[in-house]
Amino acid sequence: MPIRYLHTMVRVLDLEKSMAFYRLLGLEEIRRIDNDKGRFSLVFMAPPDQPDCPVELTYNWDGDEGLPSDSRHFGHLAYRVENIYDLCQKLMDAGITINRPPRDGHMAFVRSPDNVSIELLQDGHLPPQEPWASMPNTGHW
Repeated sequence: MPIRYLHTMVRVLDLEKSMAFYRLLGLEEIRRIDNDKGRFSLVFMAPPDQPDCPVELTYNWDGDEGLPSDSRHFGHLAYRVENIYDLCQKLMDAGITINRPPRDGHMAFVRSPDNVSIELLQDGHLPPQEPWASMPNTGHW
């Protein structure tokens, strides 16, 4: 099954200050998503010659009281997959807990043995199907 690295996400307390830091490292803003309903911004920054290797800065407009002390600053690694249902089944068969099942045919979360959160994103969308559509979350991601 082909797999493709997408991005690494980190939560930030002060978006402008964080962007300034990453600019000092040589990264540039390559994409931004401002979500009015969810009250958050996602800013993707990458080196000029590596747009396929961005860091996603996740900023919650209403603040995040746990930052930076509760380790919520690191969010997840994200990978686009060819068939999310097949991969989740393969992981489950290997004893991996599916923390957030792919109920929508698009997104799932699992954790590595070291407790690193991994986001799996379907290349395109698959229609919801069982057992995934009614499977509850397990733990957190």
